[in-house]
Amino acid sequence: MALALDEARAAADAGEVPVGAVLVRDGRVVATGRNAPVATCDPSAHAEMAALRAGGQALGNYRLDGCTLYVTLEPCAMCAGAMLHARLARVVYGAPDVRTGAAGSVLDLFGIGPLNHQTAVAGGVMAEDCGALLQDFFRARRAQARSQAQPVRDDALRTPESRFAGLDGPHAFASALPALAGLRLAYADHGPGVDGDAPPPASAGQPPAVLCLHGPGQWGHLFRHLPAHLPDRRLLVPDLIGFGRSDKPKREAAHALDWHAQVLQEWLAALQAGPVGLLFYADMAPLAEALAQRGVLAGPRLAMPAELLAVRGDAATAAARAWAAPFPDRGHAAALRAFARRRRPEVQDLGPDAAAALAARWRRAEAAAVAGGRVGYSRG
Repeated sequence: MALALDEARAAADAGEVPVGAVLVRDGRVVATGRNAPVATCDPSAHAEMAALRAGGQALGNYRLDGCTLYVTLEPCAMCAGAMLHARLARVVYGAPDVRTGAAGSVLDLFGIGPLNHQTAVAGGVMAEDCGALLQDFFRARRAQARSQAQPVRDDALRTPESRFAGLDGPHAFASALPALAGLRLAYADHGPGVDGDAPPPASAGQPPAVLCLHGPGQWGHLFRHLPAHLPDRRLLVPDLIGFGRSDKPKREAAHALDWHAQVLQEWLAALQAGPVGLLFYADMAPLAEALAQRGVLAGPRLAMPAELLAVRGDAATAAARAWAAPFPDRGHAAALRAFARRRRPEVQDLGPDAAAALAARWRRAEAAAVAGGRVGYSRG
């Protein structure tokens, strides 16, 4: 199933619904497939169908006796019929499909006794990972639809969504804040019970949410691995105005630190986040101090250690691409020039292992703050 997930991610990178499939016989991969109806203008180009076609060619027979098909999403009726016709021994799927699933969710073609072939079915394998990939994809689609409905101010630019192909997207956008005056702020809102559209208000006894601030020239993509290591914390990750998917004023003078702090203060209030802890890129310390002076912080303030951000080789190449994505030309890059004194020449990123180490440091900082009576929540 992990290989099928790789195929699904490749489909997402190509703009297709992220579904992947792998055909296996006797422990050996025979064929793979990924969703491609959009690219091929073919309604039958589902991941399962692609894997079945490739498997038939590889084995020289449309009957795929003894084969198991792994697919990240419960098959539809079309694919289920093809699997039965191919005489598959077994089908293993990840996430259920409550709208079109034909392996038990909506109907069960595999359970029809009179059919001349019976295929064993197992569902729910790596269901959380498979489902999360689909949820992220459709969340980004909804965000893109919302962005297209929001006009861009005459004195600002908006990076085309195509520049972010294959990169994590925000959960939501905000544009109604007084300080924004119609500019669009992109952000992600991670945590228990949060879906990006209707975040819960802060409640007594809960740890403060964590505001995660990227550095100059970066955007919220920097923190993409952190939610997996702090799943019990609400993580608020904005793309600062001028960066990432947020709108980009054309004038450098627009990027006063106090104005950025005002935007963040109003945004946190709109999310009912309450006082927050702060995890920030070290060179953004002046903005962190501006937020502290506004009284929106509670609990730890942790600057990200430089040693955790060092990347080399392919990781550095990927990071450089991600940081360049929001800036297709000089007109989009006023924020880069405004923050030039705080930008570092080396490419930096927060990889999976570094995110785990940073999460551990954050928990230690929280524990120290609780022990010192500096935050308003109990031990636990």
